[in-house]
Amino acid sequence: MDSILAGSLADAMVRVTELTAIASAEEVGRGDEKKADQAAVDAMRTAFNAIDFKGRVVIGEGERDEAPMLYIGEEVGTGQGPEIDIALDPLEGTTLTAKAMANALAVLAIAPRGGLLYAPDTYMDKLAIGPGLPEGVVDLHESPADNVKALAKVKGVDATQITACVLDRTRHADIIESLRSVGARIKLITDGDVAGVIATTDPSTGVDIYIGQGGAPEGVLAAAALKCVGGQMQGQLVFRNEEERARATRTGIKDFDKTYTLHELASSETVFCATGVTDGDLLGGVRQAGGFITTETLVMTSADGMVRRVSSRRPV
Repeated sequence: MDSILAGSLADAMVRVTELTAIASAEEVGRGDEKKADQAAVDAMRTAFNAIDFKGRVVIGEGERDEAPMLYIGEEVGTGQGPEIDIALDPLEGTTLTAKAMANALAVLAIAPRGGLLYAPDTYMDKLAIGPGLPEGVVDLHESPADNVKALAKVKGVDATQITACVLDRTRHADIIESLRSVGARIKLITDGDVAGVIATTDPSTGVDIYIGQGGAPEGVLAAAALKCVGGQMQGQLVFRNEEERARATRTGIKDFDKTYTLHELASSETVFCATGVTDGDLLGGVRQAGGFITTETLVMTSADGMVRRVSSRRPV
């Protein structure tokens, strides 16, 4: 299948997340979240601007008055080539990086113009499972316990054999209680719900389902990854105040109660790239030894369903 995202453009995105991860790794364990994030933003923006494409950030660091670089609506690239929408999180896990904890990633997804939901910077309730399962087996509006039982039934196992990934937050106390009620295993993560959702696609992680509330922009990023491998995801925006509703209105959201499916969050073909900054469940982190820097990147492409792990080595 011919694709404007194939070949050199997809490879260029790998280089973007690699360079971003390398810049971020300089701040691992140094305790400064803002400096780590700024290093990632600067590196990603510079890398984008060396690529022949007309890139537009639709999921970024925030609105223009809050983010001097890689803000929502910013144009990147040389201005020559295909028109591409970009969802990005230059450093998913600023706290993880500052504290030298696992699972920090440099992440982005691209799609043809209009192919990614222009999500506001609010919260989103999320539910995700991996590929190879019947459509509609889980439902965001059912209880976590009922979703685990339904998933266990189609997998042919007991509910006690299902592992749910949940962000370790006070707001998730009811979710955790519901999961415990059916004996499900729970993998609590401190940060990085993009990695948590993606974990459902990789059997080696042991994660069967992701449940919880996190950032809406990260939800679109995760959906772009799931799109590549045939997983399922549902999301519903959560608004805490009128300012957040106004923010949603500015991004074109009209139905505040809508439940989005995977194919509404990412409506066209996608390329997803994530490079490890610190060692994690999915990817190894940046390493420097013997005069070389090595990185590990996960690349997914929806046009052909391909999943690759790219190990790169470059001189210091």
